[in-house]
Amino acid sequence: QVQLVESGGGTVQPGGSLRLSCAISRSIFTIYAMHWYRQAPGKQRELVATIISDGMTNYADSVKGRFTISRDNAENTVDLQMNSLEPEDTAVYYCNAGYYSEGVYYHDFWGQGTQVTVSS
Repeated sequence: QVQLVESGGGTVQPGGSLRLSCAISRSIFTIYAMHWYRQAPGKQRELVATIISDGMTNYADSVKGRFTISRDNAENTVDLQMNSLEPEDTAVYYCNAGYYSEGVYYHDFWGQGTQVTVSS
């Protein structure tokens, strides 16, 4: 099992920055993949960024060059640095984790979400 707790959301003006953090209840070294998703009102949840245990990252086209996902092994967190924020980035942001155990991949672990609002 994995418990996830997001933090760092808030309200920022267009062009501003926020840093989200996802605290993980088990050792980050046992996690295979971490993802950040977001869900805007009336829209489906979408994948924003992924980081794999070997450090490989992947981003949605809409955030490439603006968002950076990273692992903090010392703090046991996965962070999402968001720069040049746009109103379209307004959403509830969720982190998701997956890990392997005895050959089975478990990945249905979600945090409670943190609200990001970009508005002037």
